[in-house]
Amino acid sequence: MTERLYYSDAHLTSFEAKVVEADQAGTRVVLDRTAFYPTSGGQPHDLGTLGGFPVVEVIDEEERIVHVIQGALAVDQTVSGSIDAQRRFDHMQQHSGQHLLSAVFEELFGWQTLSFHLGEEASTIELSAAAIEPVALREAEERVNALIGENRPISVAFEDAAQVTGLRKDSGRTGTLRIVSITDCDRSACGGTHVSATGQIGSVILRKVEKIRGNTRLEFYCGMRAVRRTREEFEALAAVARQLSSPFADAPALVAALQEQVKEADKTRRKLALELAGLRGRALYQECEAGEAGRKMYVDRRATGPLDDEVRAVATNFCAGPNAVFVAVSNAPPAILLAASADAGLHAGNLLKEMLQAAGGRGGGSAQSAQGSLPSADALETILERIAHL
Repeated sequence: MTERLYYSDAHLTSFEAKVVEADQAGTRVVLDRTAFYPTSGGQPHDLGTLGGFPVVEVIDEEERIVHVIQGALAVDQTVSGSIDAQRRFDHMQQHSGQHLLSAVFEELFGWQTLSFHLGEEASTIELSAAAIEPVALREAEERVNALIGENRPISVAFEDAAQVTGLRKDSGRTGTLRIVSITDCDRSACGGTHVSATGQIGSVILRKVEKIRGNTRLEFYCGMRAVRRTREEFEALAAVARQLSSPFADAPALVAALQEQVKEADKTRRKLALELAGLRGRALYQECEAGEAGRKMYVDRRATGPLDDEVRAVATNFCAGPNAVFVAVSNAPPAILLAASADAGLHAGNLLKEMLQAAGGRGGGSAQSAQGSLPSADALETILERIAHL
């Protein structure tokens, strides 16, 4: 059984221990005692060195903790362990911040925390809330940071599960529980590492929310993560404001106004593009030589797709003339458009659908216009040959 030193002292970052188990290669070792926290409860494992070798993974196997190292250690060897203190303290800030945040959301709104994940960049909690309005985020953020400012003690105790009371969430476990308490705020069964007082969390900022399984996932940052994130967002907003030559407060409105201008400009561009495509279709019809049956057929070959509204506008206007057939193809991905004038003597949709099915493709359309996709460029060429002999 491994003695978990972090249970009683989360600030401990160096220790000595004896190797009690090791695999044949000596890369997976179990110690009689350890300060390394294993991946558990939404919190990632610690990093550091053991016997001078880098620790790359720490695994919780119930009664023992396995350390995976880049090196080799032997049974009965006494080794020194060193924890990455900066990473450990960051995790302590995030985990304690989560406890405080979860307690505040339950206090203010009655929302329970359903899950917690401590990521490399940001942390998240899933709350039993169908939606969270911005005003609720602001209220919770202010309350959490006020409690941080009060520097309330955070303590650890070991209690019998049968006699434990006042937990924020039932642990569902028996035996001895490790209870992490924030004075007059929260009591939770938890095996994670925590700071000694709320002031050490530093600060908490709340960010994006998203729907998940009928609940809400909330992203948050604590401590130096909050400082770095705020600095990044400040610099990004400052850059936007400089580009707009405006104060920070005016930047959102100016960006919104520019977005509307871009939308209107894009509408105008699309309208003009379709008008130009129409003119091109009519011009192509005038330039196209009629075949022996008096039919005008034009094939527009493109290296890449898509066969979009502009292509369809060219086809429609080409086929506005009498006895006309227009074909547009794209090689990558293989696709085809077939259009025909009302007097051309063929049903574009039925004809193309039959050809596509025979070639392993799919598609269809109306009597005057149809489109489809094909599995290969060779199949596309087969259809083009058939159309050429219509």
